[in-house]
Amino acid sequence: MHHGDIDDQGAFFWIDSFLESLAAERRYSPATCLAYGKDLREFFSYVAESGLQGEISPENADVERVDNLAIRGYLGFLHKKNEKSTMARKLSSLRSFYRFLEKRGRVAVNPAQSVVTPKRKKTVAAHLTVDEAFALLDSILDDSLAGARDRAMFECLYSTGIRVSELAGLNMGRINFPGKTLRVLGKGDKERIVPAGAKALEHIKAYRDRLAVEGPKNQDPEAVFLNKNGGRLTTRSIRRILEKIVRDMGLNRPLSPHGLRHTFATHMLDNGADLRSVQELLGHASISTTGRYTHVSIDRLMAAYDKAHPRGEKS
Repeated sequence: MHHGDIDDQGAFFWIDSFLESLAAERRYSPATCLAYGKDLREFFSYVAESGLQGEISPENADVERVDNLAIRGYLGFLHKKNEKSTMARKLSSLRSFYRFLEKRGRVAVNPAQSVVTPKRKKTVAAHLTVDEAFALLDSILDDSLAGARDRAMFECLYSTGIRVSELAGLNMGRINFPGKTLRVLGKGDKERIVPAGAKALEHIKAYRDRLAVEGPKNQDPEAVFLNKNGGRLTTRSIRRILEKIVRDMGLNRPLSPHGLRHTFATHMLDNGADLRSVQELLGHASISTTGRYTHVSIDRLMAAYDKAHPRGEKS
């Protein structure tokens, strides 16, 4: 099929091609792909019914003739009977779809990019649901060295609940891969041992393997996470990287690395870990300074972690 034929294809052809790429390249689950497909077909049904492109069927709608006014009109149409979070998700689907079309050279600009995401009702603390946490991590493409690093970093933050300063300061010699633990240096140079999920360690390994092959010549010999010049990544850079990931996935509220730590703690407690274990994992001083708490053994911590953390190993 030569290029001219492809350019004449209607919206549903491109939706199918987009969903195939989500499944193949980004390894999205069938359920997620189905949800994307449903959102996008609904949008083009709106385009067809609104007469924006004359008389057409949804599948023959021209993806190129959609502008940000059409998308704003669609959000207005949804507004009557949808939650803001649903509208935000549908807009995010359109953004991803048009990003795909842009990459394929099918459209020159992404019409959904400049449309403002509907503001959700303010939620109190900035932490994620389990679904959101998984979606955030899964949205990080690890097909480049930087992507592999970012995936490893945020899997590690969500998996361990360590502080961003502890993540930046993490050294290779402090990761015990067989024992599935990290030794981190917390506030006041207090050292503690935290369990790390198999998923996080797997991504750290994958990143370090790539780093050895593709990384810059001069590398900090100790630091786990490096910038493109081979130096230790700063907490400020980590924050910036997370902000961009959050923006790209269309999560319409700010999330800091501290928010991921908060998310870790919330998910542990929601899944039945006791407060004392979680405080111990987080390295909160109030625990280590009070004599009335006995030291929780690392084995008990590991067991509590594996049972309660969504990314832990379920026995």
